Amino acid sequence: MTIQLSDKALLDWSGDTLAIALFEDAVELTGELAALDEKFAGIFKELIAEEEFTGKVNSTIFTRVGAGNNVRKLILVGLGKPDALKLETLRRVAATVARTAKKQKTKTLGISLPVFNNDPAATAQAIAEGAQLALYQDTRFKSEPEDKSPNIETIDLLGLTGQEAAITRANQIVSGVILARQLVAAPANAVTPITMAETAIAIAKDHGLEIQVLEKEECEKLGMGAFLGVAQASDLPPKFIHLIYKPEGTPKRKLAIVGKGLTFDSGGLNIKGAGSGIETMKIDMGGAAATLGAAKAIGQLKPDVEVHFISAVTENMISGRAMRPGDILTASNGKTIEVNNTDAEGRLTLADALVYTEKLGVDAIVDLATLTGACVVALGDDIAGLFTPDDAVASQLQTASEAAGEKIWRMPMEDKYFDGLKSGIADMKNTGPRYGGSITAALFLKQFVKDTPWAHLDIAGPVWTDKENGYNGAGATGFGVRTLVSWVLS
Repeated sequence: MTIQLSDKALLDWSGDTLAIALFEDAVELTGELAALDEKFAGIFKELIAEEEFTGKVNSTIFTRVGAGNNVRKLILVGLGKPDALKLETLRRVAATVARTAKKQKTKTLGISLPVFNNDPAATAQAIAEGAQLALYQDTRFKSEPEDKSPNIETIDLLGLTGQEAAITRANQIVSGVILARQLVAAPANAVTPITMAETAIAIAKDHGLEIQVLEKEECEKLGMGAFLGVAQASDLPPKFIHLIYKPEGTPKRKLAIVGKGLTFDSGGLNIKGAGSGIETMKIDMGGAAATLGAAKAIGQLKPDVEVHFISAVTENMISGRAMRPGDILTASNGKTIEVNNTDAEGRLTLADALVYTEKLGVDAIVDLATLTGACVVALGDDIAGLFTPDDAVASQLQTASEAAGEKIWRMPMEDKYFDGLKSGIADMKNTGPRYGGSITAALFLKQFVKDTPWAHLDIAGPVWTDKENGYNGAGATGFGVRTLVSWVLS
């Protein structure tokens, strides 16, 4: 599919389907819309009246136009209240239009949406993102696609001439989101630690990044006892992935993104039981998937910032070699951890990854992880939890997530809750009491970052959706990629 800019007026554009947006309670046709309605013999006014269309956000009506016209079908889509218009509104409206047009067997689609905040570049990028993400379908594991509608071949954005760079930027970011979706959606027999490393190597080759993949022996030399304790039961070797993007010239700053990379989580000897969602635990590498997706996007965008993308990738399995409840692991910073729950394994892999990352001398670290069900209980399926003791990093990430349209909410870091992680025989346990579980998990991670500004994003909820939601289809969402890219670019 090609997204391009058109300098055609509404009256002159030709193609299969033309989509036009109207604000809520402002559906009276004036100016160019009135002229277009007159050209089509009053079809807009008639349709608005018949369908009682008021312009509520994402509401749509459509009709076929008579033969002999330059378009076959018209779509009217609601924008909601003018004072509530955001870039995220445009993304979601573009998604609604794209899906509606595809169902109508559209091949060429024209979209006319208002410019947000006098910023045509941001507007064009948001529309292009929303349409592409909505139309993406993962059919890799189906012998025959269920949706047999023809694909949209061309989308023309009307009234946004000169914004080719914004379209290119949207394409590059979307490519990273789709990679993350594909990694999360694929089953654990298709995405393993080995294939994650191969994916990282391909990103480095295709986009000019540096890469280092540490094998088990190298991790042992670095003292990564927490990571390797999780990995020791699997028949597949662990892979510690370190991708590096370096700009030309002196970088303005150095950043690091760390992703939890459990390609399958059985729970270990604290095995997940029936009804616990064990069949979905292929998604437990959602943080690493977002990290690699961001690396792919950043490698194409080429900002003047140095970025390190890191993930300690393994499976959490069961065998005669498995770590046991009660075992004590020693992380690479010397801290000892009593394992009181083998199903709290992600924080163990992140512990060594964070120690490694801080030694790189970066200006800030952000980690992403499908870490706790407790965060989903607190914030639901759409919102990630943000944990950080650093107000500046919190503000940066909140601004980035707002621009990206990915919801995060800052959660408290109550130091007193660390008492629940204290162990009688080691420096700490890997889990605390039931209540406040997402907070104690973040406090655990905090022990492995000494001085560098750091934030943790618990993305357990929004990494997956069971039903279509905005521009996300059912399944993997690629959550986090666009926020990370926005953070780096800002």
